[in-house]
Amino acid sequence: MTERKAELAANLAQVEERIARACSAAGRKREEVTLIVVTKTYPAQDVRLLAELGVRHVAENRDQDAAPKAAACADAPLTWHFVGQLQTNKVRSVAGYSDFVHSVDRIRLVTALSAAAERHGRELGCLLQIALDRESGGTGGRGGVAPDGVGELAEAVLAAPGLRLSGVMTVAPLSGPYAGRPKAAFERLMEISTGLRAMDPAANMVSAGMSSDLEEAVAAGATHVRVGTAVLGVRPRLG
Repeated sequence: MTERKAELAANLAQVEERIARACSAAGRKREEVTLIVVTKTYPAQDVRLLAELGVRHVAENRDQDAAPKAAACADAPLTWHFVGQLQTNKVRSVAGYSDFVHSVDRIRLVTALSAAAERHGRELGCLLQIALDRESGGTGGRGGVAPDGVGELAEAVLAAPGLRLSGVMTVAPLSGPYAGRPKAAFERLMEISTGLRAMDPAANMVSAGMSSDLEEAVAAGATHVRVGTAVLGVRPRLG
């Protein structure tokens, strides 16, 4: 085993232990939580090593990095998640390799994703990104739709060919009533998820929690946690 593969294996084991411990504390089964490893800024070789170590879900947030990486790892048994804010001019590319887009936050993006998915002959899972730093109107500081816009956006996804309403996602906010309160933020996300599942019972994914707050996300009921630094190490500076 190479030095890097051994490092990744050790880090994965530590993250797995954290998730298992959090599940136990919350009275949940370990299999209720899926680990998504966020591989942004790291090379395709690391993605291949992760696949060899049993990772099946990886995430990227920039199409210019993700597209060549996904192509280089096309033969690996991976599910690709796009988690960054998505511009409509990148949609056609993203729809070609992503299985799930976690950052759906506006109807214009839904329209573009639908057209791209149909063009590629694929069905894309869509998670509505919820901005918990505001309760109404517009988008949040990290993107996302305000809670009072969820119903309209969900209806747009449900009506769009080539798209599947899969659930909700949030990033613990840096401002607003939930700043510094990740568990409360994730509990609010679960309330929104409950409302969404009333519209479509299959929309049961709850993507929340990262390296610093995955325990709070699991305690609140997250089905997917997005972990980067704790698995891959401190990210190199971009640019």
